Amino acid sequence: MATPLPQAEPLTPAAPGAERERPRYRIADLCSYLETYLPAEQVREVYRAFVYGAEAHEGQKRLSGEPYIYHPLAVARILAEMRMDYKCLMAALLHDVIEDTGIPKDEVIRTFDAEVADLVDGVSKLTQIDFKSQAEAQAANFRKMMLAMTRDIRVILIKLADRLHNMRTIGPVRREKARRIARETLEIYAPIANRLGINSMRLELEELAMVAYWPWRHRVLDAAVRALRGNRREVLAGVETAIRERLQQEGLAGEVTGRAKHLYSIYRKMRQKGLPLSEIADVFGFRLVVGSVDACYRALGVVHNLYKPVPGRFKDYIALPKPNGYQALHTVLFGPHGMPIEIQIRAEEMHRIAEAGIAAHWQYKSRDSTAPPVQLASEWLQHLLDLQKGSGNSMEFLEHVKLDLFPDEVYVFTPRGQIMVLPKQATVIDFAYAVHTDVGNHCVGARIDRRFAPLHSRLRSGQTVEIVTAPGAHPNPAWLDFVVTSKARANIRSFLKQLQRREAGELGRRLLEKELETHGRVLDTLPPEEVAAVLAQFGLRSLDDLLEDIGLGNRMPLLVALRFAGGDAARAAAVAVAPAGPFAIHGTEGMVVKFAKCCRPIPGDPVTALFSPGRGLVVHHEACPNLAELRKPGSTWLDVRWADGVEGEYPTEIKVDVGNQRGVLATVAAAIAEQGSNIENVRSEDRDGRSATLRFTMGVSGRQQLARIIRRLRTIPAVMRISRVIG
Repeated sequence: MATPLPQAEPLTPAAPGAERERPRYRIADLCSYLETYLPAEQVREVYRAFVYGAEAHEGQKRLSGEPYIYHPLAVARILAEMRMDYKCLMAALLHDVIEDTGIPKDEVIRTFDAEVADLVDGVSKLTQIDFKSQAEAQAANFRKMMLAMTRDIRVILIKLADRLHNMRTIGPVRREKARRIARETLEIYAPIANRLGINSMRLELEELAMVAYWPWRHRVLDAAVRALRGNRREVLAGVETAIRERLQQEGLAGEVTGRAKHLYSIYRKMRQKGLPLSEIADVFGFRLVVGSVDACYRALGVVHNLYKPVPGRFKDYIALPKPNGYQALHTVLFGPHGMPIEIQIRAEEMHRIAEAGIAAHWQYKSRDSTAPPVQLASEWLQHLLDLQKGSGNSMEFLEHVKLDLFPDEVYVFTPRGQIMVLPKQATVIDFAYAVHTDVGNHCVGARIDRRFAPLHSRLRSGQTVEIVTAPGAHPNPAWLDFVVTSKARANIRSFLKQLQRREAGELGRRLLEKELETHGRVLDTLPPEEVAAVLAQFGLRSLDDLLEDIGLGNRMPLLVALRFAGGDAARAAAVAVAPAGPFAIHGTEGMVVKFAKCCRPIPGDPVTALFSPGRGLVVHHEACPNLAELRKPGSTWLDVRWADGVEGEYPTEIKVDVGNQRGVLATVAAAIAEQGSNIENVRSEDRDGRSATLRFTMGVSGRQQLARIIRRLRTIPAVMRISRVIG
């Protein structure tokens, strides 16, 4: 899961993210490169897109002062190095035309075609909508781009290349904006590159973002790693030679390369585990690329015979690939002088996919929809569509995607032996939703390795999980406190929103019917044209929307009833308006009627209710000390009472002063339980050494049961004083 980023660092002598010395390519260079893998007619189309983009951006300059067209050209070059198809390259050259030059999408379609225009539009920001905040605008643009990506994966590849070039040239950008861009890169774009398996792009994005966000830390860590490598240069060279010679002795052909761990990966591990650099085990390592899967396991045996492996540090990502398709064997060895060394072993095909990910589909395969990167990307895109359906707004969707982008994997099994990959700390509920949305919605229990387990149980790799469902079961709001996967969270929220809408509609109907009664009207007999006229006044599409608005506290039922009464003013004036009495609370209204935790009203109490927009009714005890503060101008209150025959348990709190005797807490708790009350919480406060105060939060059916409990407690000799806590 994502770790919150600490505060950015101040300005340093070396400007953060200063532009690196990189070659500036011309269109001739790009076309020459494209001729190595594209037909001549397609290269001509790319050139035509460049000319169109250059004319559209004529006169525009970047902050560095160079012509703007250099940026789209550089983005196209990055994608060309990934060997993308020609329409993707055309869209890259045009990717800012709709957003920055005012050229409409229709013109791009006429000049080129709909496929190129859709790619350009998918990357373009929403500029015609006014947002309340920059965060809301970012979330809306991200949602638009991700939904476009579900239709064509090339949209996100263009955006990643765009972000990579912007990070390479971030030097002239003002400090605060550069840090915001760097943070966004670390939180969203680098993880997306990782999720798509494009490791080379992910590493460069992370390094550039770290330079821009933590310049001092990058500088210090880079110097420390360089010094460490210099001190161990001879040792590492000896290890590399020993591995290469041993592979040759065993007849294994392969490439052995030494490498230092990526700086941002080192820094992230230091932060997460709270370790200094000297205690990071895998700062240095070697990568072995061999010919086949069989050779990978043979090479593993070779290095384990050469140096002893560190227990618990072996990971087989060949048998259990990562969600982005990454496959390799990872092991950590005790090298010379006890120095830990990480070894990665891959087959050639695995190495290609590890570096290029989904882009390998275009590099080496022609539209092969069965290739592993393509299949895994398709599954993730379908998952994004499911998140979109379960998210209420763009901010919520962005939150869900961020959760989805930071998995530390746990591998568990279904009863049929199917492997399910879940994030670290995933629970039974997360597993249920991973199997199917309906399984999660109707989950009531689980068996882990054939033993019953609670729904909040955290899963561990290797466990077999079986879900128990019931047709009438539904998600519990408390599940949101412990689920970790975005799919589970989105589906639970979606169900609860639908449930709240239904309950709000039922409450709104009751409230409106009560107010209409005072005007001699009945909701079900109102003429359709009158209902339509009132709905038009409120700008609503249906009566259900109006009732939900009333139930959620967004509209006062009295004002709505007056609108309906005004439809026939003469008859309304002739009706004797008699008050219908307080609104009855049954306690079964669900999520739209809440009971204030400050005063904890119970059946039988005198109560009043506050209309809270978007939430519904919040019921308070009339003696609640917070009422004076809540009764501000503009607040909406409703006269309510408890209905007859209310059922269920309602929490209340009592304070019991007792003598400080051994076993007094157990005695008081037993007396409460005798009266059929369930104790939810108890707190003890020592007063003067001779007495103590016990505070019990317990469930009661109403004032009568509470009175019986208080009478019973007064019979205990150690009890000195009892009072109910209100406020």
